[in-house]
Amino acid sequence: MSEMYKNDVEAADALREITSKLKKEISKAIVGQDHVVEGVLMSIFCNGHSLLIGVPGLAKTLLINTISEVLDLSFNRIQFTPDLMPSDITGSEVLDDNRNFKFSKGPLFANIVLADEINRTPPKTQAALLEAMQEKKVTVAGHDHVLPKPFFVLATQNPIEQEGTYPLPEAQLDRFMFNITLDYPSEAEEIEIVKRTTGAVTAEIQKVISAKEIIAFQELVRKVPIADNVLEYAVKLVGKTRPNQPGASDYIKQYLSYGAGPRASQNLVLAAKCHALMNGKYSPDIEDVKAISNYVLRHRVVKNYKAEAEGISVEQIIEELM
Repeated sequence: MSEMYKNDVEAADALREITSKLKKEISKAIVGQDHVVEGVLMSIFCNGHSLLIGVPGLAKTLLINTISEVLDLSFNRIQFTPDLMPSDITGSEVLDDNRNFKFSKGPLFANIVLADEINRTPPKTQAALLEAMQEKKVTVAGHDHVLPKPFFVLATQNPIEQEGTYPLPEAQLDRFMFNITLDYPSEAEEIEIVKRTTGAVTAEIQKVISAKEIIAFQELVRKVPIADNVLEYAVKLVGKTRPNQPGASDYIKQYLSYGAGPRASQNLVLAAKCHALMNGKYSPDIEDVKAISNYVLRHRVVKNYKAEAEGISVEQIIEELM
C-alpha cells in the first residue's frame, strides 16, 4: 500500500473516493439498488463472496456484469442449469496432440465469477464451488490448481419457492460473506429503467480500479483498528443467535433451529471495518456492525417451523437481537 499512498490514512481516504467513483459509474447502467451496489463492493474489498437473491427481472445479472466492467479484472459467467457437471466449471484433464494429459481450465479461472441462478443446479455441482470459494484453488486428478488473485464468486439466486430449484446446503451458504436481497424498484425508478432500456443510447462504462489496487485495499481493511467493545459486541451478537447456548434468550429458542458460526463473527468485524472506511471513518463503531449485520447473518441462521408458521422473518429476528 505504501507504494501507492504515503500512509494508511491517505489510503483510507482514497478508498472512500474510489468507492464514490465506482458507484457513479455503476449508476450509468443500474437505476437505484444503492444498498446492493454498496454491499457487493464491500464484499470485494473484504475479499469475500456475495449471494444476490431476488425474483427474476430485477437486474441481478446486469448489476454483476456492470461491476465487472468498472473493475479492471477478468470475468466469466457460468449459467447454472440442472445438467451442469462439476468439471464444466472447474475444468478437466484432456489429451493433447502428444497423447499426454494436460489440464484445461474451466470458467472458474477468472477474477470475478458470476454464478448465475446458482440454485438451479444439483448439489453435486454446487459442491464443486466449495473448495474454490474457501481455498481459492481447485483439485483435478490429484493436482492443485491455484485460482487467480483476487477471486470472487458473485452468485445470483431466485427464491427457493420458484420452480425447479435446489436449496443451497448450509456449508455452501456459509462460504458467502454476504447475502443481499433485491427489492422491486419504486415507480420513479422503474420509469427511469424503462426509459434507459428502450432507447437507442447505451452507457459507456469506464474502468476505475485495478486488481493490484483491490488487493492493496483488502490488506488495508484488515489493518483497520477496532475497539475491544465493538469487537465484543459483534461476537456477542453472533453468539446470541445460537439457541443451544446457555445464555440464549427465550425468543431465540422459540424461533431458531440453528445459529451462526465463528465465520459470521469474522465477517461481521471485517465488514464493519470496510463499512467504516467507505463512510469516512478510520475505525468502526457499533453502528457499523449493526449496518451490515443483516448481510452477514441473514443466511447463517435457520428458522424453525414455529417461526415459519407465524410468518416471522429472519430480519425481524436479527432486529430483535440488536
